Amino acid sequence: MLAGKIALVTGASSGIGLAVSRKLAAQGAKVAMVARTEKALREAAAQVGGEPFPLDVKDLPKLAALPQRVVDRLGALDIVVNNAGVHHRGPVLAVEPLALAEMVTVNLAAPIVLCRAAIPLLRAGGNIVNVASLSGMVPMPFQAAYGASKAGLRAFSRALRDELEERGIGVSVVSPGPVDTGFFGEEAEKIADATFSQPLSSADQVADVVLRCLEERSAEVALPWLSGKLAMLGYLSPALTRALRPLLEKRGARAKRAFLARRRSR
Repeated sequence: MLAGKIALVTGASSGIGLAVSRKLAAQGAKVAMVARTEKALREAAAQVGGEPFPLDVKDLPKLAALPQRVVDRLGALDIVVNNAGVHHRGPVLAVEPLALAEMVTVNLAAPIVLCRAAIPLLRAGGNIVNVASLSGMVPMPFQAAYGASKAGLRAFSRALRDELEERGIGVSVVSPGPVDTGFFGEEAEKIADATFSQPLSSADQVADVVLRCLEERSAEVALPWLSGKLAMLGYLSPALTRALRPLLEKRGARAKRAFLARRRSR
């Protein structure tokens, strides 16, 4: 299915983006890999066999020109995976104003701009997958702006899916819970206890879901499965979420201590 396809993946130098790029390439796709750190990106592209396109997605004018650059270099465009993201953790008053704005730019404005620029260039049967978060389903303290940006991405994706149905372009959104990447581990001390109350997914597990969306054209897939169901329940009943929060924080605190102990013992 993916052999001969041209895919554009943002945030591709590590984590989920690298895992997605690797799996796409393994199935015969040509992958335009996008990330802001040029050295890391070129190393990742060499490892995967992808084409590096160094770019900071916060540079919206350059981002808008990116799909045409991909077509010019690789000949076509079939798939867009908006994966690049940023998360500044903490209470709103503890996060610098421009850091709050950066989350909205990277997590929401950039995918919107890239989708708009890519849609006219996508070949028939093209696909867009936007990587959101369970935080976009259930607003949580200490990640207010992050959750808002991911909620916006979910809303945009669902509306865009309906708009593009007649064009034959699929739009899916993948909403993972916490993902055990290097970045997550480095930030573990700052992460709210409640986050650890749910199982951690691996980058490969999320990448598998992205590829499944490309095949099945699902509207949205949340993972882990049970966390997704609980998140939807919490979305429908905010009062229930607040009532359960002390239990989740207690359970998460134990899991967080165990996670940190494992990291220290490595």
